[in-house]
Amino acid sequence: MARGTREDRGAFRAFGAFGDLRWSVAIGRAVERMTKASSLGLEAIEVVRLHEQVYQTLTRALMSGRIPPGRKLTSRKLAAELGTSDMPVRAALVRLQSLRALVALPNGSLILPRMRRGQFADLMAARVLCEGQAAELVASHATAADLRAIRQAGAALTQAALDQDIDDYLARNYEFKFHIYRACGSEALIFLIETLWLQAAPFLRQFAGKFEGALAGILEIDYHDELAAALAERNATLAGALMRRDIHEGAEYLLAHGDFDAEASS
Repeated sequence: MARGTREDRGAFRAFGAFGDLRWSVAIGRAVERMTKASSLGLEAIEVVRLHEQVYQTLTRALMSGRIPPGRKLTSRKLAAELGTSDMPVRAALVRLQSLRALVALPNGSLILPRMRRGQFADLMAARVLCEGQAAELVASHATAADLRAIRQAGAALTQAALDQDIDDYLARNYEFKFHIYRACGSEALIFLIETLWLQAAPFLRQFAGKFEGALAGILEIDYHDELAAALAERNATLAGALMRRDIHEGAEYLLAHGDFDAEASS
């Protein structure tokens, strides 16, 4: 049987990470049993619901670009991969559909939609607005631990590009950016950013194979080192400008070199 392309194999690596969910679910259930059995008067440990664990796992896979546009997703296959029942997976897919990350096909299955040029431009313009504002807020809200984590995530992002690993690069890009956003102090802004990423991030796999086959070329339109430095200096204006530039130049590159679906006829 054919092994498939390197990109296809990388896409399915998303689901390999679901083994971590199986482990965390097992640990959570064990802790829950021990907590209920305790008679020591200790405060009960709150266990994250399985539904939320499944949703967060799928969300992370989408936002880190692990699943390519055009991929069909079924609750039955995902439940088998995750080692869960069908119900929490189905609930997660419905939530993702409501956020426009997935669309329903006539047969009832769900698909990660392909991207149209106008749609991508619109999403990235919205990202520029929201994420630029978040970066400005982080300059005044971030703790020393936040800044250290951002700097470390940036170094890992650079290394992934130098290693020519698109899967690792997209995962590290997600980690770097969301280390920043989660330190902004605005839950509303984080929700908007996550919603935009659910729709736009899978298309970022288009960076694979570009830059004349050398992924390290992406560093020429990537400003994460400068952004981390601006945040460390608490320079909100510069941090916001660098974030906007980073997103804008990446968007312009893909608008010029990406493969898009045809625009819907009016």
